Amino acid sequence: MDTRIIEEKFKSLFGDNYMVYTSPGRVNLIGEHTDYNGGFVFPGAIDKGIYAAINPNGTDKVRAYSADYNEQVEFGMNEDDAPKESWARYIFGVCREMKKRGFEPKGFDTVFVGDVPLGAGMSSSAALESTFANALNEIFNLNIDRFELARIGQSTEHNYCGVKCGIMDQFASVFGKKGHLMRLNCATMEFEYFPFNPEGYKVVLLDTVVKHELASSAYNKRRESCENACAHIKARHPEVNFLSDATMAMLEEVKSEISEEDYKRAVYVIGEKQRVLDVCDALEKGDYETVGDRMFGTHYGMSKEYEVSCEELDFLNDVAKQCGVTGSRVMGGGFGGCTINLVKEELYDGFIATAKKEYLAKFNREPKVYDVVISDGARRIK
Repeated sequence: MDTRIIEEKFKSLFGDNYMVYTSPGRVNLIGEHTDYNGGFVFPGAIDKGIYAAINPNGTDKVRAYSADYNEQVEFGMNEDDAPKESWARYIFGVCREMKKRGFEPKGFDTVFVGDVPLGAGMSSSAALESTFANALNEIFNLNIDRFELARIGQSTEHNYCGVKCGIMDQFASVFGKKGHLMRLNCATMEFEYFPFNPEGYKVVLLDTVVKHELASSAYNKRRESCENACAHIKARHPEVNFLSDATMAMLEEVKSEISEEDYKRAVYVIGEKQRVLDVCDALEKGDYETVGDRMFGTHYGMSKEYEVSCEELDFLNDVAKQCGVTGSRVMGGGFGGCTINLVKEELYDGFIATAKKEYLAKFNREPKVYDVVISDGARRIK
């Protein structure tokens, strides 16, 4: 992205001294609804993110301008200084979470802009948190390790933005590495990089432009189902702390003790853990057919077992199958948002044209199309 838009604005508001930082949004190839079940996720940072020009201002105040909203706010860093603007609460929350941990960021001026599509499930909020967490850490020599920067972003969501998210989004934004996906064990926080340069393939997101309102209550209900199934298994197998620790055989033992709904949710989570491991093995062999097969398996599980898909997502998944796409699935929490698709380059143009045409005929609008390039995480760029 051309950062001149924020640099020129910064100069007009605050002067000529500044540094430019960025952090990316993310995609998740596979491993959905597994983070809060102690399982694996498999995200990568993308080439779209938040960009901020920033400089210390010698006061205890933050002066922030959002180029996207064309709004400027000023706030202090005490708990009762919280700004009312939702975008500014992310920056305020990062400052507060640092202070709670005993670090002392000082006042600063900033102008920022983003090119992560909002509402498409690519985590623009995590990109915003990670941009400022990384920038303040470096500018004020706070010496916070990168895992703690991710946790600061997560705590900002929990405590200042009302979202009880897992750690995946902030982790991917901070630790992203160009040309690599990351397998993160959400129970232990151990991770490793896996090369992801699928020659002859493209990764593309198709955005349904739908967000269903039942999402937050439905997420909580599914989480309760998983915790209930896990509790019944743990009563027989004390070593099981998360549902992802369990096997299908353990689940079968308690099938008669839990509801059919809880059973279906658990089938999905335990199956998804294995699909992530299968994809890791396949990537090390360059076997993208298996990667794609497991992606379709995840979509089936999210649609029929976890039941977090919707008509629009299922429709796009069916179109992908008809067009010979290698792999396709709903990405993110569900109930709307995007499908992520692994497509052979020679099929790409036909798939996009068909998806647009058939989606328009069915739902009276076209899906948005986002090509994905796997990129680096939080960093200073100028």
